[in-house]
Amino acid sequence: MPHRLVVVVILIVASFMDLLDTTIVNVALPSIQEDLSASAAQLEWIVSGYVLAYAVLLITGGRLGDIFGRKRLFLVGVAGFTLVSAACAAAGTGETLVTFRIVQGLFAALMTPQVLSVIQVLFSPKERAPVFGALGAISGLAAVAGPLVGGVLVSGDVFGLGWRTVFLINVPVGILLFIAALVVVPESRSADSPRLDLLGVFLVSLGLFLAVFALIEGREQDWAPWIWMMLGASPVILIIFVVYQSWRDKRDGSALVPPSLFNNRGYSAGVITQFALSSSIGAFFLILVLYLQVGLRYSAIDAALAALPFSIGALIGSFISVPLGPRLGKGLIAMGGVAQITGLIWISGIVRDTGDALVGADLILPMALAGIGLTLEIVPLTDVALANTTITNAGAASGVFGMVQQVAGALGVAIVGVVFFGLIGTTFTSAVVRDAFLGGIWVPIVALALSAIAAIFLPSVAAVRRHKADAENAIMAAADAA
Repeated sequence: MPHRLVVVVILIVASFMDLLDTTIVNVALPSIQEDLSASAAQLEWIVSGYVLAYAVLLITGGRLGDIFGRKRLFLVGVAGFTLVSAACAAAGTGETLVTFRIVQGLFAALMTPQVLSVIQVLFSPKERAPVFGALGAISGLAAVAGPLVGGVLVSGDVFGLGWRTVFLINVPVGILLFIAALVVVPESRSADSPRLDLLGVFLVSLGLFLAVFALIEGREQDWAPWIWMMLGASPVILIIFVVYQSWRDKRDGSALVPPSLFNNRGYSAGVITQFALSSSIGAFFLILVLYLQVGLRYSAIDAALAALPFSIGALIGSFISVPLGPRLGKGLIAMGGVAQITGLIWISGIVRDTGDALVGADLILPMALAGIGLTLEIVPLTDVALANTTITNAGAASGVFGMVQQVAGALGVAIVGVVFFGLIGTTFTSAVVRDAFLGGIWVPIVALALSAIAAIFLPSVAAVRRHKADAENAIMAAADAA
């Protein structure tokens, strides 16, 4: 078998490429709007369409890997992601770009679930902690490195391609990743034959789509009656989805989202913490970048540099959280939420007090504090949240956790868009955009407050340690029996 470290590097690069694509477009949005005459709703769809498509197919993508081979699905995902990235770069209209972004998210949902699955195959529970820690750190860094990379690419205007380079960068990386995975990553599949819950996928996709579509398009449609009908239908369909999942889980245990998972208070608290945290990240960076570029007329690179302290803070936080996470557990997660809230409130005060005189240096300290808080919270969260789940439900619990993360990202962008663009209306003066930012920033602040409160109900440090020991013992017992 190839050296496992090489396989891990390939998987981390794939995960980073996917996560980077959720944020790299932010600083390119003003350029896209100008070049393609895209509407505000289309700008939101360019961000949220990707993560919503990714979210609803994520668990199914994992199941397909279990059935047909994880390496095979990984390669399909990488190839499709790379080709559609090129198509995004070639888009000539806002509608076309939105369509390709949604398709790109679907291929990401085939690629990314295989990362965790292959790691679980290659490493024992005791060996996984540093690997998951590295993935968590990469998650945090990718979430905030996107604006910086995007700013460099857009401002650099390589070959006169402007914003299109934020998608073209995936092409050479994707090609190298495909070749390396083809040669190095081992094939594996589930010993069982998991069933696909296609009706479950349809119901949850429809319910989430109706909510996100209504929130994004409602303003431009003047909140017409049919928009309110969509908003009303969304929870009804999601309730039907929950009832159907309960029936399917009792019938043969093949539910997309097993309701029995939520009988575990610690896991439920982890899902809420994940949802609230994930909804805040994209929401904050969307309105920050738009305020800096549209309100204050920053260039793409200047906006990216203003966000750089967040990235540096996230890097510092990852170094702190990897050793402290196993010791402090949910306490560290709650501290991370409080640090982010403090940073965002601090940023709000600076923006309000400095007005049009704001410069990037004014934001260094609060952005760094918020960045540290992000990785203090996100790096240990998965390990802690899954501590009380049974070995049997571990795969389903991980899949649902990942889906919640992506759904939250799409909803966070949609909700903050309602507030931000609603306050702007049709007037894009610096004062109006600033007021919209100051109103919109309370969306991520409230979400982070919810995440910090929910973290209190996560499993204890002792529970996390017991879970790892039980998992290791189960694997050893299975090996002895074989």
